[in-house]
Amino acid sequence: MATTQTKVDPTNDDVRVAYRPVRRGPFQLTGEGFRDMWSRRRLARYLVQAEVTKRGSDTVLGNVWWVLDPLLQMVVYVVLVQFILGINKPDYPLFIFAAILPWKWFSASVGESVTAVISREKIIKQVKFPTIVLPVSATLGGVVNFAFGLVPLGVMLIVLYTDRATPYVLLIPIIAFVQFVFTLAMAIGVSAVNVFYRDVGNVVRHVLRLWFYLSPALYSAEQIRKLSESNPIVGVALLLNPFTTLFESYRAVIYHGTLPPFGALAVLLAVSLILLCGAIFFFKRVEPAFAKVL
Repeated sequence: MATTQTKVDPTNDDVRVAYRPVRRGPFQLTGEGFRDMWSRRRLARYLVQAEVTKRGSDTVLGNVWWVLDPLLQMVVYVVLVQFILGINKPDYPLFIFAAILPWKWFSASVGESVTAVISREKIIKQVKFPTIVLPVSATLGGVVNFAFGLVPLGVMLIVLYTDRATPYVLLIPIIAFVQFVFTLAMAIGVSAVNVFYRDVGNVVRHVLRLWFYLSPALYSAEQIRKLSESNPIVGVALLLNPFTTLFESYRAVIYHGTLPPFGALAVLLAVSLILLCGAIFFFKRVEPAFAKVL
């Protein structure tokens, strides 16, 4: 978006005003993006509440599906891995649930963000408001999904896996904050790109599916590390995958009852903040063209 700058010619009696566009730099646009998100936090909260209410009224069981959905997905993978593939791992349902829960948050948030802007085409053309709040609300909606998923997790730890229930589960919000920053960066980026290239939505669905299976979700990171001894490319991919750190962190506090790898989380947080600033800058740079493209 360009602003104008006035210049007064003192040699004339009449004041001549010339307009010259001023191109704002990355720091200005990024700062404006953060201010937009903070100043429109009430709007984001309203959008999240409206979406939760809508989903609850569209089905017979309502918001109970927020709890049932990750549990049903857990059952599918348990049947596939333990009964069909014959892979035996102690307390595997808890092991896989510790990965399914954060992944559903990420995949749902990114999936909703792909269409967050284009689905509100009429509003954007009629009302001027910071559209960056749209992917932000989609990400916050994923937080609600994640919070509902903590209910069956707590039940599993208290009823089925009492020996694995430790005070370390109280560290989940720290890990979730790192994931929130990373997810928000991805959500803002894909929501802006999809305005100009509508194929992004189809690509993102396949990328997310592949991403999940290439992450240590159904199996442990130790298994991939053993594989990387003979195939270094696998080791590099494992190292660069942010969900290697996230899954291992969630499993540390939920499944193993130990401290998460704070060093790896700190690195991921720093990278996520850089990605977030870059995504906000890109979004604010192309935002003025949304109304024309839509």
